[in-house]
Amino acid sequence: MSTADPLTWGIEEGYHDNRGEWRDAPRASVDLFLEAMGAGPDGPGEPGALVVRPGDDLGTAGEVLLEDGGTIGIEGQVRDVPLGYHRFSWDGGETRLIVSPGTSYLRDDMRMWGWALQLYALRSSRSWGIGDLGDLAECARWSSSAGAEMAIVNPLHAAHPEQASPYFPSSRCYRNPLYLAIDDLPGAGDLPELETLRAAGRALNDDRRIDRSAVHRLKSDAFRLLFARADRDPEFDAYRQTEGDLLENFAAFVVLTRRHGPQWREWPAEYRRSETAAVRALADVPDVRLEMWLQYHLDRSLQAAGADIDVVQDLAIGVDPCGFDSWYWKDQIAEGVSVGAPPDEFNTAGQSWGVAAFDPWALRAAAYEPFVRTVRANLRGGGLRIDHIMGLFRLFWIPAGAEASEGTYVRYPARELLDILALESHRARAFVVGEDLGTVEPGVREELERRRILSYKVLWFEPDGPSHYPELALATVTNHDLPTIPGMWTGADLEAQRAAGLHPNEDSERAIRERLRDMAGVPDDAPVAEVVERAYQLLARAPSMILTATFEDALGVEERPNQPGTTDERPNWSLALPLPLEEIEEHPGPKRIAEALRR
Repeated sequence: MSTADPLTWGIEEGYHDNRGEWRDAPRASVDLFLEAMGAGPDGPGEPGALVVRPGDDLGTAGEVLLEDGGTIGIEGQVRDVPLGYHRFSWDGGETRLIVSPGTSYLRDDMRMWGWALQLYALRSSRSWGIGDLGDLAECARWSSSAGAEMAIVNPLHAAHPEQASPYFPSSRCYRNPLYLAIDDLPGAGDLPELETLRAAGRALNDDRRIDRSAVHRLKSDAFRLLFARADRDPEFDAYRQTEGDLLENFAAFVVLTRRHGPQWREWPAEYRRSETAAVRALADVPDVRLEMWLQYHLDRSLQAAGADIDVVQDLAIGVDPCGFDSWYWKDQIAEGVSVGAPPDEFNTAGQSWGVAAFDPWALRAAAYEPFVRTVRANLRGGGLRIDHIMGLFRLFWIPAGAEASEGTYVRYPARELLDILALESHRARAFVVGEDLGTVEPGVREELERRRILSYKVLWFEPDGPSHYPELALATVTNHDLPTIPGMWTGADLEAQRAAGLHPNEDSERAIRERLRDMAGVPDDAPVAEVVERAYQLLARAPSMILTATFEDALGVEERPNQPGTTDERPNWSLALPLPLEEIEEHPGPKRIAEALRR
């Protein structure tokens, strides 16, 4: 048993469950968490950075070396120091100084609507078996003409090739090359060798179920052909220089995974850490340069997709324990720990998501650089949705492989993390949406509102009608983990849950259906298309800054994108929309929703 005090290290002794009953944290779990933190009796060490706002007092005089190379002397109070990342030195010490505005970027007059997209599902006739950034760009042009000003997409994070869940990333700093549109890459238009691959890729569109393995094989062959013919590009060189060691190590990790398998802890010793000479020597290997080239084009393609509307990316709450982020930031990731959620109204057994998370004290000691890079990478596009934003305050840690009942909450340095988020938000001129569903401790939503971070309001969960929603919010009817309107209305969603061996809360779903019926003013036997239209007319009454709709609702799709609690029982994250983008653009369903949401 550890002699360290759990509370000193932010580990809570227990928590109140969804029934309000107190649950003690298992002592074995607490000891494991203390060990993962390297906790000692003296408490955490000094922070690697001071995170302040203009006017704060540092308590001592010194000199600030600005990030642009200039210097400013201060007597203690932070005055005339620009927002940003600097170095502060004083008699006897030096540290990183992060100066934040404290609140996130937000346009006061913002009032927009757009589509909440599962990009992999949005295929066109040009797609190679999976929706891509070229499809997103076309969808953005079309939806902009209908009045949309934004689109929120599933996480585009890099992942192992066969990983279907966008919320189980190898890296949150880089993107999945499967989302590249081959025909948009330089040289694709005049390369005869691509014809066979192109035909095979487009043939994958005949099956509604997405075969990521086949897509990966075909696109990988195409990438190699195109990279071999690519001319020297000064913009690629500039991108590579800007991204620095992080990009080079990511590309090396991808290649090492192919050579030695997905378990980096089992690799030859010289490759188990990113800073070794053996890893550095891979920087100019052709396959490593190819992976960097792909990330460059992913970045360019995302920018192109955001030319007509704001593209809001989605930041997953954790990372694959066998992925790049867990390898590169090995010393900042809590080893042997998964994060999840305690039991609540919708998941009575709780959830373990299987993803790893930052150790809060190691993150603080690293001057928050892993968090800075992660947030910065996902703020390119106009907005960011943060999944489970409560994790910036506390996360529910569970011993890896254990049930959720074995977990408890661990505190994070919320003030510093939110200040860094605010700084990066202003630099990117991008707003932030915090997904605040589930167990939310008192005071969190109020703090997020003070920080000008939009709340996330889902019609299925709200007892009052949309006209009562807050202005500082993104409002929607449903999301990827919840029933579509057609699935809810017809009962098909309940049937699917039963068929998957789940034990759905049938009373709750029926109550939601009845509430929808009463609020929308439709009879019990109303056709699905009418219910969908009335539901979005209802949503349009919300004063919230952002409203979103799904193509699943617009096209009458009964399956939800993901069914929590299932793995192989159903094709989670792997069903394309039933129509290609060209036909979606002509379908009456999206037009009716667009008309409803144009406020």
